[in-house]
This record gives sequence, structure tokens and C-alpha cells, in this order.
Amino acid sequence: MFKRSFHSKDRASKAVKPSKRSFSDRQKLKLQQNLDSPPVGVPLTSPIITLVVGREPRIFAAHEDVLSLSPFFTAALKGQFYESSAKRVALPDEDPQIFSCILEYLYKGDYYPRLLFNKRRASFELEDAQDLQNFGGRGSVESTVDIPGVGGALLKDTVVYCVADKYGLDELKRLALRKQGLQSGITVDVILRSARYAYENTPDSDSKLRAHYLALIIRSRKTFKRSGTMQMEMEIGGSKLFFDLFVAMCNHVDDIVDIGNNRSPKTI
Repeated sequence: MFKRSFHSKDRASKAVKPSKRSFSDRQKLKLQQNLDSPPVGVPLTSPIITLVVGREPRIFAAHEDVLSLSPFFTAALKGQFYESSAKRVALPDEDPQIFSCILEYLYKGDYYPRLLFNKRRASFELEDAQDLQNFGGRGSVESTVDIPGVGGALLKDTVVYCVADKYGLDELKRLALRKQGLQSGITVDVILRSARYAYENTPDSDSKLRAHYLALIIRSRKTFKRSGTMQMEMEIGGSKLFFDLFVAMCNHVDDIVDIGNNRSPKTI
């Protein structure tokens, strides 16, 4: 068994970079237009709804029309969580930090740190990112949040993605995944904890976030294979993550073998 303490060198140097084919110029233009213009398409004249969020409640307020951009809130305003006389919605299971991001997105089309388009580099970058290694807007700015009961820090964009899935906000899911791809310098324990969280809070039919983590671990395999944290997590098991990782690694090896066989036929 590895007897290895967790040091700063046990970090993934950078997150997975989406392929050019998966994020076309047309999609980039559409995303930038969304960031330039908030998703709210109606005058803000609808009633104000009070939202009581979290186990230790924090109070938020939002326009009914803005909340109704989410199918979840459209139903909630008619359901058991809504006190019609007080125009109040109780959300005891939500985290105030993440809900603040959701509300910011509903009003402004993004949440901090914003996704910005650098015209000089012709690429997206994160607002206020520390560009210490000239990654072009990559960095760990506001990268993690502490969610009660999870046992440690999680990648904020992962939690936002999962909540956006619950709220039926597909554009926010795409935005969160794109922003997470620009984060770097994240420690192994945070990546694995966040991957577990992603598996526990997304349906099997939604594979994009899960695939992001599988690809990240494979790309950074030299770091993960010498990590005592990775060994401990795999020995504990209990998550579909590790079987999916095994399948992804097998597919990766098969691809390498196929390339080699095409050059000079052989088997493995």
C-alpha cells in the first residue's frame, strides 16, 4: 500500500480541454451572445417571490417571471413549497451559495467568475483568473465550495451543473461544464470528491459531466496513479465512477492498440 502524504504536486495540471469539434464557432458565438444579454426577456414587473433557502435559512428575493424561466420553479410556485398568501417558497435542501449562483444566472446570464471571450486570443477565459502559467484565462479563481454533509470542498461548477439539471436549465449546464474546463491546479482529493458528487446527483442518462471526469483522470493518470488518495478511494469503492473509469481506460488502450495494428499488425 502506498504510504504517501498528499502534497501540492498531487494536482491535475489542467482540466480536460473540449475538442474543437464539440464546441464549434457557431456555438461560441451563441454562448457569447447569451453572456452579453441576460436571459430575461420580459420587463421585470411581475410579483416578487421570497425564497427561504437552506437548513440555516437565508432569504432571497426574485421576480416571479425570472424564476419561471426554470421548469422547477414554475412547478414550485404551484406546489407544496409555495405559500401563496406570503408569496414565499421554502427550499430547505438547497445550498445558499449555489442558489446565489443560480439566481445570478437567471438575471444576468452568468455567475461569478464570469466566462469572458478574449478577442485577442480568440478563446474563452474566466474573469479574474490567475494566469500564472500563461494558460489564457485558466486558473482556480472561486473554484470550490463547501457543501454541508459532503466531507470537503467540491468544484463549484460541478455543483452548479447538478442543480441546473434539477432546475431544468440546460444552457446553465453547458455553461458550468465549459467553465469547469478552464479551471486548473485542482487537487486530486477535490477532483475525486467532486466526481463522486457528480455521479450521485446526475441521472445515468446525463453523461456529459461524468465523461468530463473520466477524461480528466485518464489525461492526468500519472498524477492519479501515484496518489494515495486515489488508491484509498478505489479501495473504498461504492461508486459507479470506478467501473466507468475502468471501461474508459480499456477503450483508451483499445484505441492505442488499433492505431498500432494499423501501422504494423499485432495483438495485445
